[in-house]
Amino acid sequence: MEELEGPEEAGGAGKRGALGRGTGEHGGVADLLWDDVKCFFDVDLVGSLPDVRVPNASVGEWQEVLDLVAEKGWTCQYSEGETVLPVPRAEAVLSRPADAEFPELRVWPTADVLAIFRFLADDEVDFDVDLWELQGQDRLDVLCGFLREIGRRLGKPVLMDPEGDYGHPVLGFDVEADRVVLLANRPGR
Repeated sequence: MEELEGPEEAGGAGKRGALGRGTGEHGGVADLLWDDVKCFFDVDLVGSLPDVRVPNASVGEWQEVLDLVAEKGWTCQYSEGETVLPVPRAEAVLSRPADAEFPELRVWPTADVLAIFRFLADDEVDFDVDLWELQGQDRLDVLCGFLREIGRRLGKPVLMDPEGDYGHPVLGFDVEADRVVLLANRPGR
């Protein structure tokens, strides 16, 4: 498993932003309850790095995500290969030559939760989260808050697929419901 640095070691820009600690925004009720979804956070069943994505996106929507990170003051670090650089415009990252150094943006919505944006395609916002960091209700609330912020900003669903199982989301931000919802049945149901 890839060892991930925390924001203190990364020397990233920005500051920590608070997200959904304890409860969601729906009358003090969490978007999802840990007991209802913990099977989808079992690293032995779904892998440790699920793929999170916003399908049918655009370069402009990638830029909206970068702007959101800056506006929220979330700690972040952009790098190309081993070189840490200032966060560029989305258009610059997504128009890089295929043989250029691999770009990634590490974002810490809280000090103990990391999302890694990979810039794999201009028509899909993509990032990974580490399920080892997302155990328990408090961390689930942070993830839901992060997905909700992105989904609201773009007005689009934000979907989480198990690692290596693209196109089969287990949960995601639902635009109509304005919250993160379960999209798959729990095993055995």
